[in-house]
Amino acid sequence: MIRKIIHIDQSKCSGCGLCAKACHEGAIEIINGKAKLTREHFCDGLGDCLPQCPTGAITFEERDAPEYDKEAVERAKVSREMLAHGIQWPIQLKLVPVQAEFFDEADLLIAADCTGFIYSNIHEYFIKNRVIIIACPKLDGVDYSQKLSQIFSLNNIHSITLLRMEVPCCGGLVRMTQEALKLSGKNIAFNAVTISRAGKIINS
Repeated sequence: MIRKIIHIDQSKCSGCGLCAKACHEGAIEIINGKAKLTREHFCDGLGDCLPQCPTGAITFEERDAPEYDKEAVERAKVSREMLAHGIQWPIQLKLVPVQAEFFDEADLLIAADCTGFIYSNIHEYFIKNRVIIIACPKLDGVDYSQKLSQIFSLNNIHSITLLRMEVPCCGGLVRMTQEALKLSGKNIAFNAVTISRAGKIINS
Protein backbone atom coordinates (compact mmCIF):
# COMPACT_ATOMS: atom_id res chain seq x y z
CA MET A 1 0.00 0.00 0.00
CA ILE A 2 1.09 3.62 -0.57
CA ARG A 3 1.45 5.47 2.71
CA LYS A 4 3.52 8.05 4.58
CA ILE A 5 6.66 6.60 6.14
CA ILE A 6 10.03 7.93 7.26
CA HIS A 7 13.16 7.99 5.12
CA ILE A 8 16.67 8.06 6.63
CA ASP A 9 19.41 9.61 4.50
CA GLN A 10 22.44 7.47 5.30
CA SER A 11 24.85 10.15 4.03
CA LYS A 12 23.58 12.60 6.67
CA CYS A 13 23.15 10.13 9.56
CA SER A 14 25.72 10.49 12.35
CA GLY A 15 24.60 7.34 14.17
CA CYS A 16 23.82 9.24 17.40
CA GLY A 17 20.87 6.96 18.14
CA LEU A 18 18.47 9.70 19.26
CA CYS A 19 15.90 8.70 16.64
CA ALA A 20 15.93 5.07 17.79
CA LYS A 21 15.32 6.18 21.38
CA ALA A 22 12.48 8.47 20.26
CA CYS A 23 10.76 5.74 18.25
CA HIS A 24 8.31 4.18 20.71
CA GLU A 25 7.44 1.45 18.20
CA GLY A 26 11.00 0.12 17.89
CA ALA A 27 11.08 0.55 14.10
CA ILE A 28 14.59 2.06 14.00
CA GLU A 29 17.89 0.41 14.88
CA ILE A 30 21.52 1.53 14.79
CA ILE A 31 23.39 -0.88 12.50
CA ASN A 32 27.08 -0.43 11.69
CA GLY A 33 26.98 3.11 13.05
CA LYS A 34 23.94 4.26 11.06
CA ALA A 35 20.22 4.54 11.83
CA LYS A 36 18.07 2.24 9.72
CA LEU A 37 14.33 1.65 9.45
CA THR A 38 14.42 -2.11 9.98
CA ARG A 39 10.71 -2.73 10.60
CA GLU A 40 8.60 -0.80 8.10
CA HIS A 41 5.39 -2.31 9.50
CA PHE A 42 6.30 -0.78 12.90
CA CYS A 43 6.55 2.79 11.55
CA ASP A 44 3.28 4.63 12.26
CA GLY A 45 4.24 7.59 10.05
CA LEU A 46 3.80 10.14 12.87
CA GLY A 47 7.48 11.01 12.97
CA ASP A 48 8.40 11.32 16.66
CA CYS A 49 11.94 10.65 15.48
CA LEU A 50 12.16 13.67 13.11
CA PRO A 51 12.70 16.49 15.65
CA GLN A 52 15.30 14.40 17.49
CA CYS A 53 17.66 14.11 14.50
CA PRO A 54 20.43 16.74 14.82
CA THR A 55 21.60 16.36 11.20
CA GLY A 56 18.25 16.47 9.39
CA ALA A 57 18.72 12.95 8.05
CA ILE A 58 15.08 11.94 8.57
CA THR A 59 12.24 13.07 6.34
CA PHE A 60 8.80 11.82 5.34
CA GLU A 61 8.09 10.15 2.03
CA GLU A 62 5.07 8.47 0.47
CA ARG A 63 5.80 5.09 -1.04
CA ASP A 64 4.77 1.47 -1.15
CA ALA A 65 5.23 0.02 2.33
CA PRO A 66 3.61 -2.61 4.56
CA GLU A 67 0.62 -1.43 6.55
CA TYR A 68 1.30 -0.29 10.11
CA ASP A 69 0.80 -3.35 12.34
CA LYS A 70 -0.28 -2.11 15.76
CA GLU A 71 -0.69 -5.63 17.19
CA ALA A 72 2.85 -6.64 16.20
CA VAL A 73 4.17 -3.43 17.77
CA GLU A 74 2.39 -4.20 21.05
CA ARG A 75 3.72 -7.77 21.09
CA ALA A 76 7.25 -6.50 20.50
CA LYS A 77 6.87 -3.97 23.32
CA VAL A 78 5.94 -6.78 25.69
CA SER A 79 8.99 -8.77 24.56
CA ARG A 80 11.30 -5.77 25.09
CA GLU A 81 9.86 -5.20 28.56
CA MET A 82 10.42 -8.84 29.40
CA LEU A 83 14.03 -8.62 28.23
CA ALA A 84 14.56 -5.38 30.18
CA HIS A 85 13.49 -7.20 33.34
CA GLY A 86 15.61 -10.23 32.59
CA ILE A 87 12.63 -12.43 31.74
CA GLN A 88 14.27 -14.84 29.34
CA TRP A 89 15.32 -18.21 30.61
CA PRO A 90 16.89 -20.59 29.77
CA ILE A 91 19.50 -19.29 27.30
CA GLN A 92 21.43 -22.51 26.65
CA LEU A 93 20.33 -23.93 23.29
CA LYS A 94 20.08 -27.45 24.66
CA LEU A 95 17.47 -26.23 27.18
CA VAL A 96 15.68 -23.45 25.29
CA PRO A 97 12.08 -24.27 24.16
CA VAL A 98 11.43 -24.28 20.41
CA GLN A 99 8.53 -21.85 20.86
CA ALA A 100 8.32 -19.05 23.42
CA GLU A 101 6.74 -15.63 23.83
CA PHE A 102 10.13 -13.90 23.99
CA PHE A 103 10.93 -15.08 20.43
CA ASP A 104 8.06 -13.07 18.89
CA GLU A 105 9.41 -10.21 16.70
CA ALA A 106 12.81 -10.84 18.30
CA ASP A 107 16.25 -9.87 17.15
CA LEU A 108 18.00 -13.12 18.01
CA LEU A 109 21.62 -13.49 19.11
CA ILE A 110 23.15 -16.95 18.77
CA ALA A 111 26.50 -16.80 20.55
CA ALA A 112 29.28 -19.30 21.06
CA ASP A 113 29.79 -19.78 24.80
CA CYS A 114 33.34 -18.38 24.76
CA THR A 115 32.39 -15.02 23.23
CA GLY A 116 30.80 -13.81 26.46
CA PHE A 117 34.14 -14.10 28.23
CA ILE A 118 36.43 -12.91 25.42
CA TYR A 119 34.60 -9.84 24.05
CA SER A 120 34.35 -7.25 26.83
CA ASN A 121 31.59 -5.12 25.21
CA ILE A 122 29.29 -8.02 24.39
CA HIS A 123 26.37 -6.63 26.45
CA GLU A 124 26.44 -3.16 24.90
CA TYR A 125 27.07 -4.20 21.30
CA PHE A 126 25.37 -7.57 20.98
CA ILE A 127 23.16 -8.65 23.91
CA LYS A 128 21.25 -5.40 24.49
CA ASN A 129 17.67 -5.63 23.13
CA ARG A 130 18.27 -9.11 21.72
CA VAL A 131 17.00 -12.53 22.72
CA ILE A 132 20.01 -14.72 23.56
CA ILE A 133 20.86 -18.30 22.76
CA ILE A 134 24.28 -19.69 23.69
CA ALA A 135 25.79 -22.94 22.48
CA CYS A 136 28.99 -24.83 21.80
CA PRO A 137 28.49 -27.72 19.35
CA LYS A 138 31.87 -29.22 20.24
CA LEU A 139 31.22 -29.39 23.97
CA ASP A 140 27.50 -30.20 23.66
CA GLY A 141 28.15 -32.87 21.04
CA VAL A 142 24.83 -32.09 19.37
CA ASP A 143 23.83 -31.09 15.83
CA TYR A 144 21.44 -28.25 16.52
CA SER A 145 20.24 -27.79 12.92
CA GLN A 146 16.84 -29.38 13.52
CA LYS A 147 16.14 -27.57 16.77
CA LEU A 148 17.18 -24.21 15.36
CA SER A 149 15.01 -24.79 12.28
CA GLN A 150 12.02 -25.35 14.58
CA ILE A 151 12.78 -22.13 16.48
CA PHE A 152 13.00 -20.21 13.19
CA SER A 153 9.86 -21.74 11.68
CA LEU A 154 7.60 -21.65 14.76
CA ASN A 155 8.35 -18.06 15.77
CA ASN A 156 8.25 -14.68 14.06
CA ILE A 157 11.96 -13.84 14.36
CA HIS A 158 13.05 -10.53 12.87
CA SER A 159 16.82 -11.03 12.55
CA ILE A 160 19.62 -13.39 13.53
CA THR A 161 23.11 -12.34 14.60
CA LEU A 162 25.59 -15.16 15.10
CA LEU A 163 28.60 -14.40 17.28
CA ARG A 164 31.47 -16.87 16.93
CA MET A 165 35.14 -17.20 17.80
CA GLU A 166 37.82 -17.40 15.11
CA VAL A 167 38.56 -21.02 16.12
CA PRO A 168 37.57 -23.88 13.76
CA CYS A 169 35.02 -25.51 16.09
CA CYS A 170 32.82 -22.39 15.86
CA GLY A 171 32.44 -23.08 12.16
CA GLY A 172 30.03 -25.82 13.16
CA LEU A 173 27.71 -23.27 14.77
CA VAL A 174 27.65 -21.22 11.57
CA ARG A 175 26.96 -24.32 9.46
CA MET A 176 24.12 -25.47 11.73
CA THR A 177 22.47 -22.03 11.73
CA GLN A 178 22.67 -21.70 7.95
CA GLU A 179 21.31 -25.23 7.50
CA ALA A 180 18.49 -24.46 9.96
CA LEU A 181 17.54 -21.37 7.97
CA LYS A 182 17.26 -23.48 4.82
CA LEU A 183 15.17 -26.12 6.59
CA SER A 184 12.85 -23.51 8.11
CA GLY A 185 12.00 -22.01 4.72
CA LYS A 186 12.09 -18.55 6.34
CA ASN A 187 13.82 -15.51 4.85
CA ILE A 188 15.35 -14.02 8.01
CA ALA A 189 18.11 -11.41 7.95
CA PHE A 190 21.33 -13.16 9.03
CA ASN A 191 24.71 -11.75 10.00
CA ALA A 192 27.75 -13.64 11.33
CA VAL A 193 30.35 -11.81 13.42
CA THR A 194 33.76 -13.27 14.26
CA ILE A 195 35.69 -12.45 17.45
CA SER A 196 39.46 -13.00 17.59
CA ARG A 197 41.20 -14.78 20.46
CA ALA A 198 42.46 -11.33 21.46
CA GLY A 199 38.86 -10.17 21.95
CA LYS A 200 38.53 -8.03 18.82
CA ILE A 201 35.90 -8.05 16.09
CA ILE A 202 37.51 -9.49 12.96
CA ASN A 203 34.56 -9.25 10.58
CA SER A 204 30.86 -8.46 10.66
